[in-house]
Amino acid sequence: MKKLGFTAALFAMGAFAESWTGTISDAKCKHTDGTEKSIACSKSCIKRGEAAVFIVGDKVIKIDDASKAIIADHIGHKVVIDGTLKDDTVTVASVKMAE
Repeated sequence: MKKLGFTAALFAMGAFAESWTGTISDAKCKHTDGTEKSIACSKSCIKRGEAAVFIVGDKVIKIDDASKAIIADHIGHKVVIDGTLKDDTVTVASVKMAE
């Protein structure tokens, strides 16, 4: 029974929203420089089906498919994402341009 309670506590901790600052890109090229060429490349790759990712430092985090509409206007940009992280995938609640 104690093990079940511990597992439930870990699950509950993972459900809290967090914020991260990084760059939205595609899983193939992983551009982070913010140039017009890189932004166009990332948008094109994602439009053709490549996975969207969020790059924070040297970590690459997958963005879940349900969040694609939320991040669409920010592909290639440095942003602040609010969301929940489960394993290696983030579910985005909101996104705004980083200062």
